[in-house]
Amino acid sequence: MPEDLAALLQAAFPGLDIPAPAGRSLVRLVQVKRLPPGALVFAQGEPTMALHGVLAGEVEARLVMADGQASVLEHVPAGRLFGLASFASGLASTYEAVTTRTSRLALFGPAAYETLLNEVPGAARLLLRELARRHDGTLQLLAAARHLGAIERFTLGLAQLQREGREQRVDGQGWRFLRATQAELAALAGLSRQTVNEVVAQLARQRRLRPAYGGLWLPP
Repeated sequence: MPEDLAALLQAAFPGLDIPAPAGRSLVRLVQVKRLPPGALVFAQGEPTMALHGVLAGEVEARLVMADGQASVLEHVPAGRLFGLASFASGLASTYEAVTTRTSRLALFGPAAYETLLNEVPGAARLLLRELARRHDGTLQLLAAARHLGAIERFTLGLAQLQREGREQRVDGQGWRFLRATQAELAALAGLSRQTVNEVVAQLARQRRLRPAYGGLWLPP
């Protein structure tokens, strides 16, 4: 099995032992696509034709409003699956997916998906858990947008990026660097960039974070 596909399966289904026959079938059935930055993976309002996985790069899942503005739901890094709800249900996708950088995607169409569910013990359970986790994260962001203040909404946005694996390194004092742009934080929190700047400055004064080029340092 190609190394990147094996890494995706291990990350998406940790601890599962993929039987050799199922592995050979997946190598044959999974389609791999290479896309440039800004490529539309699938559109909002249309059903997805496959369960998608990120082999390399990153995909942004976002809601597009009637006025054309986009609200970011999450950034899907390498080693993660997306597009499950629409593909499994046959319903139109509630969001669009766009690459943020050059990316390689694995597409698990109907045959590959059936192989996962029927020939890999435990895969269905983990897919259900992932679907529930994504649903909970979306509800938290929705609740934040409607009921919480700027700092609380900003904090939930940070937590979303942490769940996406954006923490990259730790310094000698245990502070963790979180890769994030001002635009990403504003979109995730549903705040303006000016408000994000004000929140960052306030939290920095309280030693709850340290702003840095390309992201933020978070305390131990």
